[in-house]
Amino acid sequence: MKKIAILQSNYIPWKGYFDIINSVDEFVIYDDAQYTRRDWRNRNYIKTKNGLKWLTIPVVVKGKYNQKINETRIADNNWASKHWETIKHNYSSAPYFGIYADLLEKTYSQALKMELLSDVNGLFINVINSILGIKTLITNTSMYRMEGNKTEKIISICKQANAETYISGPSAKEYISERLFSEANVSIVWIDYNGYAEYYQEHSPFKHTVSIIDVIFNCGKNSPSVMKSF
Repeated sequence: MKKIAILQSNYIPWKGYFDIINSVDEFVIYDDAQYTRRDWRNRNYIKTKNGLKWLTIPVVVKGKYNQKINETRIADNNWASKHWETIKHNYSSAPYFGIYADLLEKTYSQALKMELLSDVNGLFINVINSILGIKTLITNTSMYRMEGNKTEKIISICKQANAETYISGPSAKEYISERLFSEANVSIVWIDYNGYAEYYQEHSPFKHTVSIIDVIFNCGKNSPSVMKSF
């Protein structure tokens, strides 16, 4: 029974995002959705001794109110260097920083050469999947024909991908019609983000909703043990 999930691309997402990826056979990045400002598309949190800190990729938005995520261009060539320096400053003493630092630094150097936000997000998603040992097929909505309203678009992709089950985060309950899924003979499973185990973080109080890199630097090869889909 093939399982599929569809989510917009995020920048260095939190662990729940990767739990969804690991829960399915195919993960479809919804990159031709409209870009939303002040959202997870181009930013995420890390932990610091002074609390949570945003890492934000600057993008061109002036006059581009209807642009898609895969059309959104990066506005500052130095963002990647700045982000890596901030990460080093705040995680250099984390237990597993030394093991993954070279790979992440090389990834930021590669991202520095990219012009589109969706390319950067895709790069980090693939690298983090490799660190966590996630083998899920990654595709994009541009590969599919989407028809109808929000629910109908999702169902149309499920049908084209020969998926019998759709995995979704809880926030989608606000707009997804379970009746339409039932009529299409596609089952829907809601991910529960409650009950995550805490792990070692250098700075209190503990926060679950930070980038996955916090898990990787603090837990290393044991990262799957603090996630729910492994």
